[in-house]
Amino acid sequence: MRDIMGMMGKVKEMQSKMEQMQAEIAELTAEGKSGGGLVTVVLSGKGEMKSLKIDPSLFKEDDAEILEDLVVAAHKDAKDKVEAIAAEKTRALTAGLPIPPGFKMPF
Repeated sequence: MRDIMGMMGKVKEMQSKMEQMQAEIAELTAEGKSGGGLVTVVLSGKGEMKSLKIDPSLFKEDDAEILEDLVVAAHKDAKDKVEAIAAEKTRALTAGLPIPPGFKMPF
């Protein structure tokens, strides 16, 4: 019975740490760039776009498609960075737990 109580205590502790980690990840920001810095996107830890900066030299009618591609690339760069930070925090928290490879936490 003591083992079950100890395990329940560890589960509650892990749940608390997970909630804290989720709050920390939500507060993260990551900056993605494309076109050599001509387009910059800032995302929150939840993947919400916080800002978009476009160099004025890209505002030409015949360059619209290039600009669209650069925005998408900068967004992907920022998203990849947020996911890498979240994965690292999750790995640190769940060290030693048998979690399947590729498992994503629900946030």
